[in-house]
Amino acid sequence: MSLTKHNIEQLIELCKSGNQFAQLEVYNRYYKAMYNTALRIVKDSFEAEDIMQEAFLNAFTKLDSLKETKTFGSWLKRIVINNSIYHYNKSDKYDQVPLDDVMYKMEDHSGITEDQADTSYQVKQVIESISGLKDNYRIALTLHLIEGYDYEEMSEIMNLSYANCRTTVSRAKDKLRRNLQHLAEY
Repeated sequence: MSLTKHNIEQLIELCKSGNQFAQLEVYNRYYKAMYNTALRIVKDSFEAEDIMQEAFLNAFTKLDSLKETKTFGSWLKRIVINNSIYHYNKSDKYDQVPLDDVMYKMEDHSGITEDQADTSYQVKQVIESISGLKDNYRIALTLHLIEGYDYEEMSEIMNLSYANCRTTVSRAKDKLRRNLQHLAEY
């Protein structure tokens, strides 16, 4: 029986019993999203890949601590984000990843219509504007708008007070809005 037909709860139970094929199937379902999450934070494709693989290893070895198998995806994403922020903070280099590399990994280039191309261009502008923000604004917007974390979770991840987190997100949105308005004027 093929493991691709199993739901995530069934796969996690198989992983807990040490089934490597189930682990491979879970990896195949989540690796792209986890890689993109890490890449948006650390801005280095090789480091993002290392973080993503390390997160899977951590997750598979600590599956018994997962309370609800339904929440595996968000639990794994939290591991990736925490590891990414840790690696970003300890890293001495802050090299920029070319935007084209990020967009190439995020897009599926098959069958793009003209409307999708326009939307894709707008998305590229927004992502480029976000990546041009200072680091705390970029990370705050990524966690809030792209990853969907609420202020309480973000304040814990970023080691900020709740009020400071809300202020940072608000200021980051204002800065992003001004940058995008500036682009629209040209």
